[in-house]
Amino acid sequence: MDKNIIKAPVFIRFFLALYISLKRSKGEALTAYKQLNYKSPLLENTEKQAEALEKQLNSEKFGFDEVKVFVSMRYWNPMSSEVVKKVKRYDPDNVILLPLYPQYSTATSKSSIENWTKTAKKLGLNCETKSICCYPLDKGFIKASSDNILEAYNNAKKANPEIKYRLLFSAHGLPEKTIKSGDPYQWQCEQSAKFIAKETGIENLDWQICYQSRVGPLEWIKPSTTDSIKQAGDDNLGVIVYPHAFVSEHVETIIEIDKEYRELSKKHGVKDFIKVDTVGVNPEFISGLSRIVIHASKENKNVNILCPDPKTATCIKNHKECYYNKGE
Repeated sequence: MDKNIIKAPVFIRFFLALYISLKRSKGEALTAYKQLNYKSPLLENTEKQAEALEKQLNSEKFGFDEVKVFVSMRYWNPMSSEVVKKVKRYDPDNVILLPLYPQYSTATSKSSIENWTKTAKKLGLNCETKSICCYPLDKGFIKASSDNILEAYNNAKKANPEIKYRLLFSAHGLPEKTIKSGDPYQWQCEQSAKFIAKETGIENLDWQICYQSRVGPLEWIKPSTTDSIKQAGDDNLGVIVYPHAFVSEHVETIIEIDKEYRELSKKHGVKDFIKVDTVGVNPEFISGLSRIVIHASKENKNVNILCPDPKTATCIKNHKECYYNKGE
């Protein structure tokens, strides 16, 4: 029902959401979560990231007496209504909202920030709040990603030197109409992939970006990860899949990529299938997040939406749904 995900009048959203929910709860989603014993590891993994980031921030001397990192989920517990109350009891001087989406989208970061802001106002959390929109080219994120890929690539080449590999950057997909409306997500995903591929230092690296997790009847951005895997089979290659729009392991990485796409690869003659770990609590990634938070803490008090580098962020000029550009 989220208007940032399904951009349609409320009565259309209701029936479409009902259709998708019923279909998925009896089909793919049920099958996937059953393999995880009906429990996603996302919250546990996010809490580990929060713990690592809190430790890093409190080890930095940048003018605050204490930093406390809270985890707030968008569609599962703990939701904003629960976490806002905890933050209010903590009584902070400042709040910084840090989405765990490296690339910005109206369907993810904007939805989460809007939800928090609305809940905070309703529950009376009144303190200076800043929101970080995205960090697709953050040096820590890029380095952690390239290190994980390089380790997987080297291990694969050592075990199977005769196989040529294609690196697939698999990001969560979005409907085409969302991108056409000015959402910068696809462009940012492409930029992340470009910088990560370069950072690996692998000569003549064969790489491609693709999109997974399609749901519903709308046309989604292409190419799909499914089609890219089939093409790799036709090209007589092995594939190394890195989910560069995810920062922790959950159902889309553990089940969709590592099980479903692995089986699909075997079916279509892919020579080898390697799944690269997400950045998780990689020290480079956590340090990158720490730098982003420290930078945000020093920004002008009148700035609400923070862009890592508004002077060079092309998405501001070319994508009207850029959050920083809209100044919402």
